[in-house]
Formats: sequence, C-alpha cells, structure tokens
Amino acid sequence: MLMNTATRKALAKSILFLTLFAGFTFNVSAQHDHDDHDHKSESHSDEAHAEESSFDAGEMIMHHISDAHEIHIIGDFAIYLPIILYTEDGFDVFSSSHFYHNEQHGSYVDDGGEDVDYHYYTYDDYALFHEHIYYDNRSGSLEINPETGEASNEAVMDLSITKSVTGVLFTCLLLILIFSSVARSYKKRKGQAPKGLQSFLEPLILFIRDEVAIPSIGSAAKADKFMPFLLTTFFFIWIANMLGLIPFIGGFNITGTLSVTMVLAALVFIIITINGNKHYWGHILWPAGVPLPIKFILVPIEIASIFIKPLVLMVRLTANITAGHIIILAFVSLVLIFGEQSATAGYGVGFGSVLFMIFMFFIELLVAFLQAYVFTLLAALYFGEATQEGHH
Repeated sequence: MLMNTATRKALAKSILFLTLFAGFTFNVSAQHDHDDHDHKSESHSDEAHAEESSFDAGEMIMHHISDAHEIHIIGDFAIYLPIILYTEDGFDVFSSSHFYHNEQHGSYVDDGGEDVDYHYYTYDDYALFHEHIYYDNRSGSLEINPETGEASNEAVMDLSITKSVTGVLFTCLLLILIFSSVARSYKKRKGQAPKGLQSFLEPLILFIRDEVAIPSIGSAAKADKFMPFLLTTFFFIWIANMLGLIPFIGGFNITGTLSVTMVLAALVFIIITINGNKHYWGHILWPAGVPLPIKFILVPIEIASIFIKPLVLMVRLTANITAGHIIILAFVSLVLIFGEQSATAGYGVGFGSVLFMIFMFFIELLVAFLQAYVFTLLAALYFGEATQEGHH
C-alpha cells in the first residue's frame, strides 16, 4: 500500500526523533567509554583495572546534571570554557583544557577503613576536584578529608564562565533574537494578522497577560506594570528548559542549577519588597483585628513567609527540572549496567529503556512548559498579594 504524504512525513519525524534519542544514549555511552579508556591507560594491575572500569551510575548522572568548566558534546569532543580566577596576585585567566588534559589520581582511607580512589586535574598552582578549584598544597597535590570526602586545600575565588553560565547567556541571546524579530514584524505589519513566529508567540503572550497576570494581580493597569518581568521570566525558563532536552549541545541543566533559580527568586523578592503597599506591610508587621498575644506568634511567621516564598520558588523549580534529567539518565545507566553483565541483557534492557525514555521525553516537554508557567503564576500571585488594596 502506498503511503500518503502526511504518513511519510510522520514516519520521517519518528525516525529523526528515534535517531536523536539513540544519539543521546550514544553520547552518554561514549563519555563512559572515554572515561574507561582513560582509566585503562593508567591502571597498574588487572584487578585494579576491573575495579576502575566498572560503570558508576551515580557518578555518570552527577557528572551530567552538575555544572562544569567544559561543554561535553560527544566522545572526546568538548568545548573548553575560560577559567577566570581571582587570587592575591589578581586575575588569572586560562582555558579549562589545561585542567582536563592533566588528570591525576589518588586514594585515601575513609572512616570505615575502605580504600577510596579519586581523580582530579591540575594546572599551574591549581587543582580541579568535582568542578571546584583549589590551590595546590606544598607537595603540589590535593588532600582529601577522609571524613567528608571533600578537598581540604584552600579554595580559589572562581569567576569562570561555566556550562550553566554559557547556557544562561545562550538563552538570553535566543530571547533577544526571537523577540527582536517579532518586534520588527509588528512594525512592518501594523494592523495586520500575525504571521510566522508572531502567530506562535502572540497567543502565549496573551495567555500570560489574560490568564495569569490580570487574574492574579487584579487589574490590567496593575498587571501591565509587571508584564515585562513576567513575560521575560516565562520565556527564559521555558527556553532554558527546552535547551536541556536537546542532545548533542552539551546537556544543559540551566534551571536545575541552584544559583540560576536563586537569582530568579531574588528578583521576585526584590520586586515584592519594592512594590509592597501600606496594606501589605501592615498585614505582615501589625495585622489588624488580631489579639495582641496572637500577634507575637503570627508576626514572626508572616516575616518568615517573606523569605520562604521566593525560597520555595527556587527549590521547586530546581528540584523538578533536575529530577526529570535524573530519571532519563537513570534509564540510560540501566543499559550500561546490564550491558556489562552480558550483551544480550544490555540490548534487551536497552530496548525497554529507550521506549521509556521516549515516553519520559514527551513528559519532559510538557514539564518544561509547566514549570515556566507555575513559576510565572506564583510570581504573579505574590505581586498581586503585595499590591492589593485593603477591604473597607
């Protein structure tokens, strides 16, 4: 039976989608193989070699969701980012490739008497351990605290452009390009129906204004005051979340980085604090109609809520985005873990894992939008609460 054009297009899209997912899996596998290759080249015995080459799912997952000083694309190919350190002698700037091409290994005995192997990177007078940069000790190496497993060397003030910072800058660049293009279209087509990118973005902008901002803040006049921030926040979070779902561009986890969501939450806190009216602050600091003994209990709770609200925004967004990445990477890990046991088990589990990852990917597409929507909605509700007038 001949397929019609729509069916062929749908089939082509499905093949492309599966290819991207296979590529994503290969990307992670390639990184694992690359790490194995490095370990193999430096092993000293067959037993040590076997221990080093065993796959560590936790380490792989943390490596991909954590911030880094490089953007790993595939296999041995990575984009090395600039290291910017502030020391007593001033700024020290160099490429992170100097670190990643000079790997060192060490071991220590933990509290339980077990030998723990670790690796780190060195360059000049610095050591990079778990993506944190320290000064070398007198012997030019890194010392590990056996109780915590963390480095005990003195930390360096690190102002580097990391993977998450690059993701933030890239997201901002996309926002500027997209909305500059839409603004030019509106100028050229005044009074005409939206077209192209305009027709895609206009319903979303109207949705944020009519269904989120105005109902939450109370009136169109008040909502318009906060619309620039609400729209910027919504599209920034949405685009940043979508970047994290695209394979072969480094596996960004922008809104899963606590420092990024902390800045967004801090902006919400500042806007609430500046725009809070007399009624808002009066309700917090000296609520009317409440008996005096109850005020001594209620006022501290209300003051704490000023800081808890943005804190919840920060933690909720970070946790939800990171959890989605961890679930997908956990199923990739299953393929590698069973693949180490036998090739048949690896292929069998791999088939089921890829199907579930496809399912999770569609869920993540929805989550990327929902998390942007929820953050914007909660911010609008807090703005409405801070600016509403008292009931007389």
